Amino acid sequence: QRASSRRPLPDPIDGWGMVQDRSGKVLRRFHVRIDARWQGNVGTLDESFVWSDGKKEKRVWTVTRIDANHYTGTAGDVVGTASGVAHGNALQWKYVLKLPPEQGGWEVDLDDWMYLVDAETLLNRSTITKFGIRFAEITIAFRRAR
Repeated sequence: QRASSRRPLPDPIDGWGMVQDRSGKVLRRFHVRIDARWQGNVGTLDESFVWSDGKKEKRVWTVTRIDANHYTGTAGDVVGTASGVAHGNALQWKYVLKLPPEQGGWEVDLDDWMYLVDAETLLNRSTITKFGIRFAEITIAFRRAR
């Protein structure tokens, strides 16, 4: 492929977040760097997490835009297929996540709500449930890295 026909890579995305238990106690904090690339209707989100305890994790999403408002996605630790519905500046993203063995290895339901605040900022609020019982929440603020 000729250099002149290549699309520039997008800026990486940085995120800062925390996981809270049912009572609101902060259990863990983290930073995530996301390298996002789109080709047509298919995108790759390569996420690199660094947790406050020093642990590092990766998750690579493959996201497909179905139409103007609907998305699906898969990742290595996601059971089945995630589904997303977008309206205005909001996206609801639902999926089942298999936790690592050190966190019980359970399959938990995630209900993410993402809100585009402006062209550079996205806020994400996730509820984690098991058997319909909420046991944790995740809050993340994302910004385009410069």
